[in-house]
Amino acid sequence: MSQAQTGLPAPWTVRYSKSKNLPYYYNPTTNASQWEPPAEANPDLLSTYMQKHFSSPQPVEPNPGHDKIRCAHLLVKHRESRRPSSWKENDIKRSKEEARQMIEEFESVIRSGQVELGELASKESDCSSARKKGDLGFFGRGEMQKEFEDAAFALEVGEMSGPVETASGVHLIVRLE
Repeated sequence: MSQAQTGLPAPWTVRYSKSKNLPYYYNPTTNASQWEPPAEANPDLLSTYMQKHFSSPQPVEPNPGHDKIRCAHLLVKHRESRRPSSWKENDIKRSKEEARQMIEEFESVIRSGQVELGELASKESDCSSARKKGDLGFFGRGEMQKEFEDAAFALEVGEMSGPVETASGVHLIVRLE
């Protein structure tokens, strides 16, 4: 596919990780692969391409044991995030305070019943899991950043966290299973 179709600079392509159940970006010339789009990508074209080809949720494995949980989240990154870019925006410039304010507004809208986290995550989350309505699948202890893990494991099924800050940004988390 051409850059005009995908928004990716040559020779970058999109591939699909079966183990992570997510698309990723691959450069066949350098054999580089990464979850975030290359810096030179056109965010508008790429967003349209990704929504068209990778927006339907993939099947989720059943819970293999009670030691793992399944969550969805909505992430808002800021300029101090460990990777201040996303599928929506190549160079995120908002402050941590602005990211937290955005999350608090999203939390208010979700708690009011106007929208579900998954719907909002598919449009607003800075995580590539937005393509799956924020669904991260099953994970156990030691697989996520500590702040995220602590908040997620403290939730009851169906419960949503308040804002959770990690090195990635500010999250809202819903425990699915």
